[in-house]
Amino acid sequence: MRSRFKKNAKVFDIVITAVGGTLSVGVILYAIFHFGLAESWPELILNLFYIACLVMIWLYFFNSPRITTKQFNYWCSISVGMTVLLRDILFPPPMANLALRSVCFTLSVLLLCTLTYFYARREWKSYTKSNLWLIFGIDALIATLYQLDIVYFEAIDEYTNYMLTEIWIRPTITYGLVACFVTETEEDYN
Repeated sequence: MRSRFKKNAKVFDIVITAVGGTLSVGVILYAIFHFGLAESWPELILNLFYIACLVMIWLYFFNSPRITTKQFNYWCSISVGMTVLLRDILFPPPMANLALRSVCFTLSVLLLCTLTYFYARREWKSYTKSNLWLIFGIDALIATLYQLDIVYFEAIDEYTNYMLTEIWIRPTITYGLVACFVTETEEDYN
């Protein structure tokens, strides 16, 4: 199998993202098994979307004929958007700090809007690298705020390490998606 990307730095970015995301999803699947499905079923639903993204990243990375750039763009956008909608907007985690909760909710709505605006557009020329990195930046900021709330305002218990792992899965996947898109050319997209 041939890689879609030729530069070693880009290959390294994508492989590290995919391996990190895969290990993180594995840890969360272990947590679901450990704590029971009755207590952790929402994580299982989120992980299904994360697994779908990781499979698409691997298929796209290895230049599989099963996935085109448009399909990768569309289905990864849908999957990441669904995780934002489910985890951060419809069923947000309880947070002790009301200000952090409000900021996280606002940033989550902004992230969903940017995903819709940038990834769902059909004109390739409207994409810029800064637009794509903005999506990752917003997602990383949301994860940082969640981590601040958990570390400084929440009680530490047996769930804490798993929560911290789950928080950083989506920014890891978002980084991989952006790293894939930044290297595309207009011909790749058509």
